[in-house]
Amino acid sequence: MNIFRLTGDLSHLVAIIILLQKIWHTRSCAGISGKSQILFAIVYTTRYLDLVTSYVSMYNTVMKFVFLATSYATIYLIYMKFKATYDHNHDTFRIEFLILPSFGLAMLINHEFSFMEVLWTFSIYLESVAILPQLFMVSKTGEAESITSHYLFALGSYRALYILNWIYRYATETHYDLIAIVAGVVQTILYCDFFYLYITKVLKGKKLQLPA
Repeated sequence: MNIFRLTGDLSHLVAIIILLQKIWHTRSCAGISGKSQILFAIVYTTRYLDLVTSYVSMYNTVMKFVFLATSYATIYLIYMKFKATYDHNHDTFRIEFLILPSFGLAMLINHEFSFMEVLWTFSIYLESVAILPQLFMVSKTGEAESITSHYLFALGSYRALYILNWIYRYATETHYDLIAIVAGVVQTILYCDFFYLYITKVLKGKKLQLPA
């Protein structure tokens, strides 16, 4: 544990809280991609199977349970409780085009060809592109509510902080995981255009608009 990983985890947690608060308080999931949330649920489910096989720390266990529970809670709110507000007409990204290549890549490039390791690697690859349906939806509608923008910024910050975490660990422990690093860099790059628009518009009180 170091300051970059801790703040990264907190940023991730803040993103989830922002999202759930937005849906619950407005009683609407407008502007939220249910498909991205499904992908995140798959990511956490396949990554945290080790909850039943190993114990690292109380912090580690609690955070994994929180991410799993909030992920499925978000899906419930979008597709069940507030499904009438879900904008399925704009949430049209074909997620199988992300799931299948991620799984195929995990089968080919992994640290060890075992059930748990392949699923962990699959979760890393899939997480790097899981936000694409949300970004695609924002691009398709041409704009995003400020609260949705805050959620995306916090989520992107989590990945950027994890890159600093890997740099710090390499400098202090000579430890690195090339698969996680490359996937994390790819994910952060996907957020770059959004980061720029967020800083130049949303923080100045303007509505975020992306080219369709």
